[in-house]
Amino acid sequence: MGDDSTATLGFVCVQNAGRSQMSTAFAERERERRGLEDSVEIITGGTHPADSVHDEVVTVMEDHDIDLSDRTPREVSTDELESCDVVATMGCSTLELDADDVDVRDWALDDPDGQGLDEVRAIRDDIEQRVTDLFDEVDTNGSE
Repeated sequence: MGDDSTATLGFVCVQNAGRSQMSTAFAERERERRGLEDSVEIITGGTHPADSVHDEVVTVMEDHDIDLSDRTPREVSTDELESCDVVATMGCSTLELDADDVDVRDWALDDPDGQGLDEVRAIRDDIEQRVTDLFDEVDTNGSE
């Protein structure tokens, strides 16, 4: 993926306040666990960012000792996303990337906003597994 030394992963949804924030947090943790800090870059953002991360998302991520309370949703640019090797959208994206060399994957996840904690935990667990699987690919491919 990417050049000979790095892979860039993007996690995007409309508000950047739920699914993409959880994905990013799990990706940061996975990158550290695998010692890939120098070879994996992580980008996150939304097309219409919210003011803050959803409360229920902050709560369920605390179960994994991950604090999202200080994160601020941000807008992501097309240029940023076109620099990625893989962009995971969360099932809500209106993105239309023009880059042929970006692997865009729609994870088609339910929106956690306003859901009960059990539902949000199920979404979180799905995201955690998808991120682990993505890192298995990146790690197996080396820094292809």
